[in-house]
Amino acid sequence: MEVKIIRSRRRKRTISAKEIDGIIHLHIPAHLSREDEEKYIQWAEKRFESRRRKRELKEKNADHELEKLARMFNQKYFGGNLSWEHIRYSTEQNGRMFGNCDTRDKTIRMSDRLLKMPKFVHDYVLVHELAHLRISGHGPKFWELVNRYPKTERARGYLMAVGMGD
Repeated sequence: MEVKIIRSRRRKRTISAKEIDGIIHLHIPAHLSREDEEKYIQWAEKRFESRRRKRELKEKNADHELEKLARMFNQKYFGGNLSWEHIRYSTEQNGRMFGNCDTRDKTIRMSDRLLKMPKFVHDYVLVHELAHLRISGHGPKFWELVNRYPKTERARGYLMAVGMGD
């Protein structure tokens, strides 16, 4: 996405960004260094890319489809014994995480980057996070649950190859 830098002498500390006709207008103080300017360009690009991905997820009803898949895996691999409050995609997972389960409030977040990976990898991460609803750590009993998914080793190998690892 194109970025238009708008420097202002009146602006002392604040930074703002708006998208106008597909161009990011980045408002920065006039005194800001080129190095800092580059950091804010990256910040703005990331911010608007995340917004675009969120819109796409909403248009595709992705969270609803994820919920349906989780219910199916709950029946298939966990005997229907799991429950959760929310399960959704996130555009804000860090580069090394593809899923997160908060066992206290029973929420699962899945990185939307998984949607670009093979289905067996996406499904493995979902089973992995669902298993955390029963067992919080990564001990032998946890892996016993996760290994019910037949492509666990293959998916873990794929994720390790892209730099994730467990």
